[in-house]
Amino acid sequence: MKQGIIGKKIGMTQIFDKATGKVIPVTVVEAGPCPVVQVKTPEKDGYSAVQLGFDVKKESRTNKPDSGHFKAADAAPQKVLKEFKFDDPSAFTKGTIVKADTFSAGDVVDVQGTSKGHGTAGVMKRWNFGRLKETHGSGPVARHAGSLGACSDPSRVYKGKKLAGHYGCDKTTVENLTVVKVDNENNLIAIRGAVPGPKGGYVVITNAKKKA
Repeated sequence: MKQGIIGKKIGMTQIFDKATGKVIPVTVVEAGPCPVVQVKTPEKDGYSAVQLGFDVKKESRTNKPDSGHFKAADAAPQKVLKEFKFDDPSAFTKGTIVKADTFSAGDVVDVQGTSKGHGTAGVMKRWNFGRLKETHGSGPVARHAGSLGACSDPSRVYKGKKLAGHYGCDKTTVENLTVVKVDNENNLIAIRGAVPGPKGGYVVITNAKKKA
């Protein structure tokens, strides 16, 4: 991994491309500034990684172990901590600030976040099931799943069947999105397309692993 940063989803808008005359739908992400809180080494920790923080929080809302962890890095308490396995972790030192300009327009990235929560949902909303007929005595079950089990053998419903249940709040990654614009002064990155999560949700932007 060459680049990575933590951000917060601001919302969607559109950018007009003068070269092609087309409107590009983009998601705006507030990316950084992310201080380097810890640099892990194979000698001390058994592996190499760089721990970044994002979104300053109050000192009064930080417990003593975390407070000491941030003071050792000479950084303010952060709401989010995330480890990145960069190609060259030695290039980072405690206190280094990673900003939005770590990416540039044209980069292909993967964006990871937590999808929107929908609570307990039925099979139509959760799995896109079709409706049952609503005439000739079907009753008030038009949105029900219908029969899912087998006959007398094996007399049960197989594991993994698509049923009603908890929907959303899952760790989700959208791959191969293109960075359209970077505003380093305001710590903003505009990414073509939609990214997971609600407005205000935290996301992690990294280089695309499976670049198309």
